[in-house]
Amino acid sequence: MLRSCCRPLERCFGRRGGDGLLWHMDLKPHASGDFSIAVVQANSHLEDQSQVFTSPSTTYVGVYDGHGGPEASRFINGHLFHHLHKFATEQGGLSADVIKKAFNATEEEFLHLVKRTWPAQPQIASVGSCCLVGAISNDMLYVANLGDSRAVLGRRVSEGRRNPVVAERLSTDHNVAVEEVRKEVEALHPDDSHIVVYTRGVWRIKGIIQVSRSIGDIFLKKPEFNRDPLFHQFGSPVPLKRPVMTAEPSIQIRKLKPQDLFLIFASDGLWEQLSDEAAVEIVFKNPRVGIAKRLVRAALREAARKREMRYDDIKGIEKGMRRHFHDDITVIVIYLDHHQNSSTGRFKEQCTIDCTTAPVDIFSLNSRQTQQD
Repeated sequence: MLRSCCRPLERCFGRRGGDGLLWHMDLKPHASGDFSIAVVQANSHLEDQSQVFTSPSTTYVGVYDGHGGPEASRFINGHLFHHLHKFATEQGGLSADVIKKAFNATEEEFLHLVKRTWPAQPQIASVGSCCLVGAISNDMLYVANLGDSRAVLGRRVSEGRRNPVVAERLSTDHNVAVEEVRKEVEALHPDDSHIVVYTRGVWRIKGIIQVSRSIGDIFLKKPEFNRDPLFHQFGSPVPLKRPVMTAEPSIQIRKLKPQDLFLIFASDGLWEQLSDEAAVEIVFKNPRVGIAKRLVRAALREAARKREMRYDDIKGIEKGMRRHFHDDITVIVIYLDHHQNSSTGRFKEQCTIDCTTAPVDIFSLNSRQTQQD
């Protein structure tokens, strides 16, 4: 049932506009509302992957922000939801334990892939991905993440306040730029005074990577890969006594309430440009159709402003070179209408078992459509 999740999305009405590296899907139904997706590519190969699985009873959301290459995020795209469904079926429903098992199974399968392809492709040991998952079932919301992609809730507050909707962060940023995360990593490695190093303008684990949790990054989890002469042909050895990263997700569970209006799931490419509050305000004040694309455009305008450029200038930059101006950006907005009884039946009737998966790569500007944003 979930195998179709790993296929590109020609069948799901996604479109590209005047920005040849921007793909979007304006609006589709899920069991308790609508959802919208948008992706803009900056890297030579799109390292962000994303998907939404819908059924009349369950909605899964996944945002996978790869680093070092696209292999890990693409692998998660093809495997994680299958494991979620399998373990949820075996254990009679979703739970924190089901989610942890699905993450662990995906990590273990990717490790097996690395071991198989290692002799011919040693660099695959350095490929990894952040992993952000949301699951909605029976008005319960589960948010699990590794890395620094982020889920933010837009929640209505009491009338009379200046801002009728507030932003509530539902995920933990596992990034050593955050002092609390830095201290957590240092506490786990008291005998390594160089476990976190400030280099190239940011804090990095072993001077290499900013995130402390991921799928993949095997050479930072399995010391035997680091010591192998084969890997030394690709990269400099990093002395490890024990793993310096983990695939253990942070999980939050909450009962959805009538005042919970919508969820924003996005890779850190969005949050580097927009605050939680700014993103929530954009969603709250604008029409649903194309809302994810609107958030991506807002982020691109902010990226252009920081470089004293116009958004149209950013659109003219080819992938690869464009990474100097912004990261790959993935946004999924999930509207929550579960509390409106008159709407619930309509959405359940419209919602079939389906998996919407964003493209594996987005076409270059050379094949840009003439349609303008």
